[in-house]
Amino acid sequence: MTSLWLAEAPPIPTDDFLPGAHYDEVIVGAGLTGLVSALLLARSGRRVAVLEARTVGAVSTGNTTAKLSLLQGTQLSKIRSTLYQSATQAYVDGATAGFDWLLRYCELRGVPVERRDAYTYAATPDGAAQVEREYEVARSTGLPVQRVNDVELPFPTFGAVLLPDQAQFDPLRVLAALAEDVRALGGVIHEGARVTRVAASSPTRVVTSLGDLAAERVILATGTPILDRGLYFAKLSAHRSYALSARVPEEQLPDGMFLGAETPTRSIRTHGDLLLTGGNGHAVGRHPSPQRAADELLDWTLRYWPGADVTHTWSAQDYSTPHHVAFVGFLPRGRGRIYLATGYEKWGMTGAVTSALTLHADLLGGRTDWQRTLHRRFTTPEAIGRGIGENAAVGWWYLKGYAHALSTPLPQTSPAEGEGVVGRRGVRPVGLSTVDATTCAVSAVCPHLGAALTWNDAERSWDCPAHGSRFSASGTRLEGPATRDLTPVN
Repeated sequence: MTSLWLAEAPPIPTDDFLPGAHYDEVIVGAGLTGLVSALLLARSGRRVAVLEARTVGAVSTGNTTAKLSLLQGTQLSKIRSTLYQSATQAYVDGATAGFDWLLRYCELRGVPVERRDAYTYAATPDGAAQVEREYEVARSTGLPVQRVNDVELPFPTFGAVLLPDQAQFDPLRVLAALAEDVRALGGVIHEGARVTRVAASSPTRVVTSLGDLAAERVILATGTPILDRGLYFAKLSAHRSYALSARVPEEQLPDGMFLGAETPTRSIRTHGDLLLTGGNGHAVGRHPSPQRAADELLDWTLRYWPGADVTHTWSAQDYSTPHHVAFVGFLPRGRGRIYLATGYEKWGMTGAVTSALTLHADLLGGRTDWQRTLHRRFTTPEAIGRGIGENAAVGWWYLKGYAHALSTPLPQTSPAEGEGVVGRRGVRPVGLSTVDATTCAVSAVCPHLGAALTWNDAERSWDCPAHGSRFSASGTRLEGPATRDLTPVN
């Protein structure tokens, strides 16, 4: 599954790794958060290095639907249900700052941007109340939203919220421009440099697969933190969702960006002459068949756009916080030398830039009112309740995973192509899979905190239902809080 953006990505030059080099800031992760942070710091005269375990944009940014909008489904009403009005206002003010910064940057650098109206629509009568709630909360923050009764989509709708003049673009074009500017200012970008450890010494020591680096400060911009300080893996919930692009007759292309209020969510936008749809999200590692979720999105798309010719299919991983506001700032027990940004809840195009602006202010000074408000560590009863519920679910998946693995003998024959099974070999859970005619046996225990893994039949990967780490069929780490590969089993 390769996204439209990654399949058509422009070349992005990077730099040779120099073991032992010393920088002012090392940024872990070359997505939108990492590269905007790097550019802001490099513009301030800082010596910056960006480390990427895979390739630039390979994970979250390269698999987004790339909608830049201040109307974000029902996000504002979710925030208001767990926090207070001042925090909701600060979220909108921060998102507006990120929105404006990114639009100005794209205009300056000649990155194509299509302005579109954004809609949050109700696909059922029950969803109309959610739409109305989002309208009221958005209006209370000063956003110029409008009620709309009729949305021009090929299926019935029951009202919508409209926010005019939002934006959509190709995120890899943005990353290519950012990377070029970072390097022009003396920054370096290293691909294939997986960070496995950061020592919060003075200077910090950053241990990577290519060698060690030193830095005054480190920013973790990796989707979810790869360090366990602060226990953010227990404060976040990981979700996968699906997307596709397809050719349809020009007259069938919708004129706007749309997101449904109900579950399963359905996202709709265009890219040139292509239709893009997305949705059918689920918790990582907890769906009995991720392929079925992807197939349901395809079936839904073909139902309303008959004859759509699919060009690309892909999926993305996003992280949500108990209060629906990103965690941004210093990492606890990092001695003021390690910072993080995580938990954009599928709205990374604004969230990434908002976080980068906040990190720049944290490191160099000049916080705004909205940054000071969002820096508070929110602990409302509603947010605490969500966190307790998520961790209870994690505990249940530990029990379920081991009960299944230890009660199921590992098959003696290889699985069919594209299939994977977890079973017991001796007293340990083992994952056995066949991908591209190659059968691999690996430990089915997540090296992060030991949960039993499940097979993802859509992406042919081993996924952790506890904290969202993912691994290839042969055991190579793909994403999540784990820093080590799976152990091969002979």
